[in-house]
Amino acid sequence: MSGKIDRRGFLKRGLAITSAALLGGCEGLSDQPWVKRILDSTENLTLFSQRTLVSSSALAREYAEDEISPKFRANGSTNPDDSAYQAHVANGFADWTLTLGGLVEQPLALSLADLRKMPSRTQVTRHDCVEGWSCIGKWKGVPLKALLEEARLKPEARYIVFYCADDLGETGTEAGKYYESIGMVDAVHPQTILAYEMNGETLPVAHGAPLRLRVERQLGYKMAKYVMAIEAVAGLADLRGGRGGFWEDRGYEWYAGI
Repeated sequence: MSGKIDRRGFLKRGLAITSAALLGGCEGLSDQPWVKRILDSTENLTLFSQRTLVSSSALAREYAEDEISPKFRANGSTNPDDSAYQAHVANGFADWTLTLGGLVEQPLALSLADLRKMPSRTQVTRHDCVEGWSCIGKWKGVPLKALLEEARLKPEARYIVFYCADDLGETGTEAGKYYESIGMVDAVHPQTILAYEMNGETLPVAHGAPLRLRVERQLGYKMAKYVMAIEAVAGLADLRGGRGGFWEDRGYEWYAGI
């Protein structure tokens, strides 16, 4: 096992879970200006705490293989009802391509085979869901940092955005498509990977095949599944709801550090 953050950031995790649970249990509150102010303040405290108290290169705890959970819960979408995605599933993602563009000098288009040829990282980590459950799993994939270095980010790039195949309740609209974003500190962190294997096997559809983001120092809703495209951007305000993610646009915190 590698270096750890064994202190799970109790205060930070509690703030993130409390605010998300508040919204999940009482959606009408999310429209109230005073609630939004409270949630924004807890997010700022979470981000400040992690950036101040924990090194940007510190690793989340990694576990032994005999600690892997016998069953890893599949949350959210488990089989996207998208014709293009289902066609990829049918042919084993043989003609699927990940694109990486936006504020880069060299846009990329990589097949799953291309990604598997790149240097990889394997890690056994704990997935903490905002709903209150946790599971330990083994993930293998390509470090996001390696892709960003190959694409050569432009100086003005500040965020990395992930666009996904799953649709959460607003079928047929762009707003319904899942998306997520992270800042550069997390984008280049050694444990931030695009996983194509889980527990020693090809990543299952229920867990985000062909590619799932793993950002091990944040809560589970940041771990975007079914990643189809990546974009480097200067800001988040012009993206859909303007808060940097599907759930964030609906009131969740953008920074969900643990």
